[in-house]
Amino acid sequence: QIPQLLKILWRGRAEGLSLSSFLLQLYALSCPVVYAAANNFPFFAWAERLFTLAQTATIVFLILHYRGETLKGKLLLLGFGGVMLLLGSYATAVVIEVMHTSTVAAFILSKAVQIVTNYHNGHTGQLSTLSLLLSCAGSLGAAIVSVQENGGSFTTLLHMLSPCLSFVLLVQVLCYTQTAGSVAKKID
Repeated sequence: QIPQLLKILWRGRAEGLSLSSFLLQLYALSCPVVYAAANNFPFFAWAERLFTLAQTATIVFLILHYRGETLKGKLLLLGFGGVMLLLGSYATAVVIEVMHTSTVAAFILSKAVQIVTNYHNGHTGQLSTLSLLLSCAGSLGAAIVSVQENGGSFTTLLHMLSPCLSFVLLVQVLCYTQTAGSVAKKID
């Protein structure tokens, strides 16, 4: 998430980024953190997820901030943090397990939402190409591991869908960038 965060900060805007998509990512990244905390896993085993979660929370805040809704962003993150803390401390094992298993589905849905947003906008705005490349590589690796471990299960299907959607996002960035470049050359 660092390249995406840096692009937003560098440009001073969050145009084209779907708030719904990043909220789904925030949920998906918080699930393993809540799962690890509830099961008393050692901190070093899930600390990097916490770091990525903080980056995504910052992106959510910046999207709202650049839309002129700073207070809403602060309240949203405060409420989200409180709910996650309560879930990690008091949720039943069944709730925690359901959250944990919904992680991949939330990531897939977040990508689908961003794809639709890009299509409707006709551009990808401040979407980071480097973040998409890293996401595509990471989800491809998870798909390969899932095929090796689970074979032809439903989970494997979800893990295989994720890099496909990441690739679609990457193609959108490349196509919309070329289209914008062609339009700019015609204007000149």
